[in-house]
This record gives sequence, C-alpha cells and structure tokens, in this order.
Amino acid sequence: MSQHHDNEESCCHGDKPMSHAHGKATSFGTAAHATLHCLTGCVIGEMVGLMIGVTLGLHPYITMGLSTALAYISGFSLTIFPLMRRTGFTFKSALKTIWLGEVISIGVMELVMNAVDYHMGGMRAGSIFTPLFWQALAVAVPAGYIAAFPVNFWLIGKELKRCH
Repeated sequence: MSQHHDNEESCCHGDKPMSHAHGKATSFGTAAHATLHCLTGCVIGEMVGLMIGVTLGLHPYITMGLSTALAYISGFSLTIFPLMRRTGFTFKSALKTIWLGEVISIGVMELVMNAVDYHMGGMRAGSIFTPLFWQALAVAVPAGYIAAFPVNFWLIGKELKRCH
C-alpha cells in the first residue's frame, strides 16, 4: 500500500496542503486533479451513452441508466488499469483500493450531469446533430465537475480517495 501512496504523491506534487477537518491535510490542487481525472472517465461513458440513447430514441431514463453505467465502466477503467501498472496490484487489489471513492465521486458527477442534460432537453433532442444535444452537454460537464469537486476534496481529506 505504501508503494501506491508514494506514486500518488508524485502524481499530485507541488500543491500546498490546506487545513482540513480533523487535522487531515489536503489541497485544492489535489482535489482539482482528482476531479478532472474522474470527469474524464465520466465524460467518455456519458457521451457514448447519450449518443446511443439519443440516436436509438431510447426513453430518457434508459439513456440515463446507460450513460451512467458506461461512465462507471470508463471511469473505473481509467483508474484501475494505470494503478495496476504503477503498483503491480492485481485487479482485485486495485479495485479494493479505489472503489469507494470512485463510486461516490462518479455517482455525484453522473447525478448532476444527467439532471442538467435531462432538464435542458439534450437527451430528448432527437439527434446528436442538433445544437440542443451539444448545448446541454456543454453545460452538464462543468456542472458535474463543480458538483464533484467538494466531494473529492472531502473524500481525499478523509483518505477515502486518492489522487490518480
């Protein structure tokens, strides 16, 4: 586990720690990096799910479920496989190391992104070639980041998530 921690420190270097509850230290830079990493995985799955759902004319709730499932798959993949390469962890060990923080972070991000997209009408746009589809996505992505940032800051401070 210490090898994993050492690699994380080199990943998130250069940030001055900010005081956090219960004497833990974390930084805005570390949380920003972890949130951006999470967003990358989420957006890959989210976009693919939305594109499939809109193109096939699926009900918005089915589209949300599909995009959320794909966001979890891509988000976990972008975390687990690099961790396995850096540390030599098995898949099971890597999953045990990251699962809770990723489930919470991706969950918050997906909840907000899907809500924004749904309420703006992007997933009911009828086609991925309409401006509404892309406008909704352009608002949903930053909204997901903004919602997940304080969650990641807290998770890192509680040592439930680490920088990737």
